[in-house]
Amino acid sequence: MSRYAKYIGGALGWALGGPIGAIMGYAFGSMVADKSLSMEGGPQQRSMPGGGPRQRQTGAGDFAASMIVLSAAVMKADDRILKSELDYVKRFFVSNFGAAQSERYILTLREVLKQDVDTRAVCRQISAMMEHSKRLLLLQYLYGIAQADGDVDPREVEVIRQMATWLGISAKDVKSIEASFYTDVASHYAVLEIPETATDSEVKKAFRRMAVKFHPDKVRDMGEDYQKQARERFDRITAAYEAIKKQRGIK
Repeated sequence: MSRYAKYIGGALGWALGGPIGAIMGYAFGSMVADKSLSMEGGPQQRSMPGGGPRQRQTGAGDFAASMIVLSAAVMKADDRILKSELDYVKRFFVSNFGAAQSERYILTLREVLKQDVDTRAVCRQISAMMEHSKRLLLLQYLYGIAQADGDVDPREVEVIRQMATWLGISAKDVKSIEASFYTDVASHYAVLEIPETATDSEVKKAFRRMAVKFHPDKVRDMGEDYQKQARERFDRITAAYEAIKKQRGIK
């Protein structure tokens, strides 16, 4: 099994049809003149034994397709496409899929950036088929795009928050992930999803709850970069807890 297949394995249990399939199909159509640009595991149908078509099961391009579509939505939120954002996405793809496949995905992303995407429909498709723990890390990845140029535009944050709602991610989880990108005292409490008025006992309970929710073991079936993100998320939760303990003198 290839490294890419290992990344996909267990992540999704859905077929690429629906809105994502339509968007990617259009992108592939725009690139059809160069067959070398087609994505491995791209949109297709398989035949039933009787000869009729059926929607194909999860293939090698499914998860990457969803990332490409949502990446495009965030990148276009502030009406400008920055090199730093493209570089961030490319680094993520190279880390997980290798340089050759990454080049194909980036070319596909450039085509998707030209489209008007029904982000709500795409998010709902992902929400229906992707595990919650992986949707949380997908959201973290999107915030990483917004922060790639060192300046998170409010319009990007607004788009990501809206997508989070469609992805079925709670406001508390969104606030916790956002807070990970800041370092003030209030952000430490936000990371643990508790108010600053929480008791010491509530702080400890919140840390245990968040440690379970975002434990890296939940994404062991994902690619190297996703596992790295999970570890970073877990480290941020631990750092927030340690900062609060130090501030309060909790033993």
